[in-house]
Amino acid sequence: MRVLHTESSTGWGGQENRTLNELITMRQRGHELAVLSRPGARILERAKEAGFETFAVDMRGAIDFPAIFRLRGVIQRFRADIVNTHSSRDTQLAGMAARSIVGRRPRIVRTRHLALPITSKFTYSVLPDHVVTVSKFVENYLVEAGVPRAKITTVSTGVDFARYDRSTVAGDLRAELGLPADALLIGTVAILRAKKGHAEILDAVPTVLQRFPDAHFVFAGDGAQTANLTARIAADGLGGRVHLLGLRRDVTNILASLDVFVLPTHQEALGTAFIEAGAMGLPAVASAVDGVPEVIQDGRTGLLVPVKDGAAIAEALCKLLADPVYRRGMGANAAEFVRRKFSREAMAEGMERLYLQLLEAR
Repeated sequence: MRVLHTESSTGWGGQENRTLNELITMRQRGHELAVLSRPGARILERAKEAGFETFAVDMRGAIDFPAIFRLRGVIQRFRADIVNTHSSRDTQLAGMAARSIVGRRPRIVRTRHLALPITSKFTYSVLPDHVVTVSKFVENYLVEAGVPRAKITTVSTGVDFARYDRSTVAGDLRAELGLPADALLIGTVAILRAKKGHAEILDAVPTVLQRFPDAHFVFAGDGAQTANLTARIAADGLGGRVHLLGLRRDVTNILASLDVFVLPTHQEALGTAFIEAGAMGLPAVASAVDGVPEVIQDGRTGLLVPVKDGAAIAEALCKLLADPVYRRGMGANAAEFVRRKFSREAMAEGMERLYLQLLEAR
């Protein structure tokens, strides 16, 4: 099959990471894939580095006729069998471009990565031939919003577990930060966006430090909240205890350095970050919200807390930090669980099966 992925977002986050993993694994299964996004998009850079053909088309709005014309040209030139869209703008534009092709047009699949309310039922029920969701939570939400369940398939996000082997990862973040080798390290890897819950982690920090004076926190990622978090850390006098690492490419190194992973997100369709942390054998403190309980088994692979509750986050972190045996056992459970359920091979198999069904129906 020839599959063209489109993405109008220019940043890098969980959905772009999933798309790249799907590209790589589908190529291993013998298919031809390419990526189309806006100029300067990070997914174009990463896809090109991985050896995929890329196309840059400026998508200035949901109704952009020059973009539709150029998108149709790329779809035809690439000879796409499947056009898989990932955000609202590219779904609308690429969907209209693909549907304007006379004759043997490609099948259109929209992947829904988010747990947010949808803004246009048209881009789920009419434009795409099928919708993929990353969790059962998102599938059930779309059904409630009026999208026929027969038109939806859940294919959980998968990651490359070959990268998550502690014996092959340095885990040298303590040395980089100049911290003692036995310092307790709690961290998160996520875009710095308000809904990821970094502010609530900061609410929990004083309580954790009171009980564990040698603990340190690290935030890996960048985003709109960078300035606010920097100011908050300084105002609270936590500059030597909370370290903003910025956007990092060595995520496995960061995870291998941690004792506990924490991400008290306010909304989350599934949570690739939790899968990656679990693969590295880390217990997680997470919010009991949306699709997160599909990844975190409360009391077995991590601890779930109420949304926006700094005190509950602090209590959960202290419970894990206080008992190394309990903490490591939970991390081992997390590794076994995610490797069984969230491999990228399983994701690719699910997507391949759906693509073939759509092409056979055509």
